[in-house]
Amino acid sequence: MSVVHVIHENPAWLPPLAAAFDQAGLAWAELDLSSGTFDLSSVPPEGIYYNRMSASSHTRGHRYSAELTAAVLAWLTRHGRTVVNGPRALDLEISKVRQYAALEAAGLTVPRTILVQDDHAALVAAARQHFAGQPVILKPNRGGKGLGVRLFADVDALERQLDSLPADEAPVDGIWLLQDYVRAPLPVITRAEFVGGRFVYAVEVDTTAGFELCPADVCAVGDAACPVGETPAPAAPRFTILKDGIDATLRARLEGFLAQSGIDVAGIEFIQDTAGRTLVYDVNTNTNYNAGAEEAAGVAGTSRSGPGALAAFLASQLAGQRRLAA
Repeated sequence: MSVVHVIHENPAWLPPLAAAFDQAGLAWAELDLSSGTFDLSSVPPEGIYYNRMSASSHTRGHRYSAELTAAVLAWLTRHGRTVVNGPRALDLEISKVRQYAALEAAGLTVPRTILVQDDHAALVAAARQHFAGQPVILKPNRGGKGLGVRLFADVDALERQLDSLPADEAPVDGIWLLQDYVRAPLPVITRAEFVGGRFVYAVEVDTTAGFELCPADVCAVGDAACPVGETPAPAAPRFTILKDGIDATLRARLEGFLAQSGIDVAGIEFIQDTAGRTLVYDVNTNTNYNAGAEEAAGVAGTSRSGPGALAAFLASQLAGQRRLAA
């Protein structure tokens, strides 16, 4: 029997999806790529493959899971298997630089960003050249959950504290990004959720507690980090589903970006500056959903929830495959 194979490396993120899949009667199975052995001369099992590999997999001791997933996805696509969030989606998941190039190609605006190979002297020199006299954000090209995103008041603060940053925040691919700090009228960002390439809902996120904005409940324990030099806020970031959604033109552009990029499921984060410009700064193809926000909005346990919409989409993909095979 054909099933949905869920590719992942972190079982802690699966329970909300498993509940929705089971409620929808969806046949599914795990494909844990924290490690693995595959006979590339064999034919992959039938079914739909849903790729949930995360850019932050290396932070859980799975340094090469993304690379393993890329190899497995190549094997699957070679045999014509349907992959939700296929190779192109994975490629953008693990590189903010490639995300930004794809976003700009789709007509979206991203913050000014300087790429620096992992060298502290080069980082400071680039920061002085491009961000003198202003705040600057430092982030790894491949991170996940906002890990390693740090706001510095100025270049001097960056230089003073660079050598004391936690070792696990160093970019695993050797690429640091220096980025404009976008001043917003309020300390919030928006995360728009898409399933099947279509808008589901948008969440307003309070950023006063820091930049690690993973919405999953499992991220709330031990994950909240404050930018260097700032005092931690007493509460974790708050997530609120926006009743009126997002601007229709922006929604169309984001959906166009997803279509161009081969991304089926994603959370896309953006911020509005004081001039009213919308800047997109992160695409998460391993998106998680906040149960509390969904409960408060009255969508929990329905097809209008993130897990519910995902279950319905995967079920439709599986049904379509079965019709073709009949």
